[in-house]
Amino acid sequence: MRDYELTFIVRILPSDEEVNHAIDQVISYIELGDNGVVKSVDRKLFGRRRLAYEIDGQRDGHYVFIKAAIQPDHIDELETELRLFDAVLRYLLVREEGEVKATT
Repeated sequence: MRDYELTFIVRILPSDEEVNHAIDQVISYIELGDNGVVKSVDRKLFGRRRLAYEIDGQRDGHYVFIKAAIQPDHIDELETELRLFDAVLRYLLVREEGEVKATT
């Protein structure tokens, strides 16, 4: 498994409960099978913010930051799920830099 950082924007939903449910759904996508382990979830780091430009009719969104260890072969499936999940407006998935061990 490799360490990744996922930042995503959840559209403004009618209640905080629905926003939390959408975040939990993204977590379940990461942990699907034994393909990933969520290390931390920060729902309040950025919180609700105004977007720089309108996305899909939305002017505001809830920013969420997740650190997780994910199997590299699960990344394509995870990104597909995020693209298809209507509650997520945008996402950015980045692999954390770390020591690279050379093998000879």
